[in-house]
Amino acid sequence: MNDISMTSSPMTETDPPAPDEILADIHQGVGRILLNRPKALNALTTSMVAAIDDVLSAWERTPLKAVVLAATNPKAFCAGGDIRAIRENSLAGDAEASERFFATEYRLNARIAEYPVPIVSLIDGLCMGGGLGLSVHGGFRVVTENAVLAMPETAIGFFPDIGASYFLPRLPGAIGMYLGLTGHRLDAADALYAGLATHFIPADRLGTVMDALADSQGVPIGTLLSGLSGPPPVGSGGLAKVRGELDHVFGAATLTEIRERLHCLDSAWAAATRDVLDAVSPQSLEITHDLLTAGRRRTLRQCLDADLRLTRTTIRTPDFLEGVRAALVDKDRTPKWQRAPWAEGASSSAV
Repeated sequence: MNDISMTSSPMTETDPPAPDEILADIHQGVGRILLNRPKALNALTTSMVAAIDDVLSAWERTPLKAVVLAATNPKAFCAGGDIRAIRENSLAGDAEASERFFATEYRLNARIAEYPVPIVSLIDGLCMGGGLGLSVHGGFRVVTENAVLAMPETAIGFFPDIGASYFLPRLPGAIGMYLGLTGHRLDAADALYAGLATHFIPADRLGTVMDALADSQGVPIGTLLSGLSGPPPVGSGGLAKVRGELDHVFGAATLTEIRERLHCLDSAWAAATRDVLDAVSPQSLEITHDLLTAGRRRTLRQCLDADLRLTRTTIRTPDFLEGVRAALVDKDRTPKWQRAPWAEGASSSAV
């Protein structure tokens, strides 16, 4: 498969039926899709992604006011893709299974971005990797005081996919490059500041969103959500405080310049950032920097196509296998990368 097609692909015999991985219904003209793998923090499987895509495809022929994406688990909106399964596929030599997952996921990302009906994501708890793919491409992203957003792929030998090379470079200043390289976790205030979230609603008010949308009577969705909103928790947020240093460092043209600028700064933020970048996969830093740089000139579709090409090689690399092992299998958090920290010059030509 060479590109992201919007044509739905039927489930194959190797895709296990999972009727309860999502719950979908329509109430007074508002569609609702609930992610329902609570024990797995709603980590996305191929069947789960395909089910969401099928529901959205069917609803395109139904007159709706909006579609709400939420979760049954208050701990997580979606912790990302089931990356352990991808590693198992690689170890088993089953490239087809991984190809099917990524192609299905990226097709869903594109559908969400181009959907004819407003999509409102209610992000309460973890929202990482594939969870951002479900939410950020839609028009409205509501966060609660429990929200934690991140693209943590460089820590597992992977790269920010799901079209991140499209939306991260379009965040203010150099915030996107910082988030992509470091995997920094954003709270509600930082998510709003960066533009990854559009509204804040306290968790105890999330249950009112569906009824408010159903009873909207022509009120713009943004106005309606603002009416339910409130200020983020006091003391949250931190990006604004380091924005000057962040833009100076991560606005550099190369990884070498980023490193040099960090070492010239004598601040707690710079020291902590150096430690993070020294700990993640050097291969992932190279791929991510090149991918986000190229993404500034690409459409979302082109970014998703580049993601799919890169997955075919990246998930077979020692750094990916080792990163997932250390983070999600053995959980010793001590990956042994193939190259020294901050090495440059081996970026993938697929970028």
